[in-house]
Amino acid sequence: MQEETTSCRIKSYVRRSGRMSEAQRRAYETLLPCYGIPYNPAPLDYEALFGKVQPLIIEIGFGMGIATAQIAQDNPRVNYLGIEVHRPGIGRLLWEIERRRLGNLRIIEADAVAVLETMIPDRSVRGFHIFFPDPWPKKRHHKRRLMTRPFTNLLACKLCPGGYIYMVTDWADYGDWALGELTATPNLVNPYRGFAEPQRWRPETAFERKGLDKAHEVYEIIFEAKK
Repeated sequence: MQEETTSCRIKSYVRRSGRMSEAQRRAYETLLPCYGIPYNPAPLDYEALFGKVQPLIIEIGFGMGIATAQIAQDNPRVNYLGIEVHRPGIGRLLWEIERRRLGNLRIIEADAVAVLETMIPDRSVRGFHIFFPDPWPKKRHHKRRLMTRPFTNLLACKLCPGGYIYMVTDWADYGDWALGELTATPNLVNPYRGFAEPQRWRPETAFERKGLDKAHEVYEIIFEAKK
């Protein structure tokens, strides 16, 4: 791991208050011990966690988690780890895991930067999904954007050869920003040169639908780790 990735100064989130429904609260309290992974600054044993060796995809900031659950259900031969701090969304995704009986999806409620730095071994992740992260549109807040070096360097260090980073945004300025930051990140290549073509396997999110209803354009970005 490169030196500049060892102490990313940004956080992967800003806590915002959100009211939990009774169903979300009940799922959070009863199901988190079953499907949640407590933060612990020690490398994860993927086989022990999921019960089988399969490629691992990590999603950072899954929101309400409906698309996350659908992707995991569609791909039973892939393991998924969702990282989120928004408790209503965690509660909803826990309910989806239980309802769909998803043995290949687990959740960590913690800052993604800390999780990646201390719990995820280098060169062990098949892909990262980062769908509609906060764009921080004001210029003075750009430093808070998740897709910024050295965080992108940290992502690259965790990817196995040929692994990928897949980001989606409906904010054009953030899309251009992320393209620049990822292009400048060592050991990553863009197979599309610019924005990627739409990935039809990715379910549309509720947030995305609201943006499309307002005529927002969606920008998709994919970078791959050099083999």
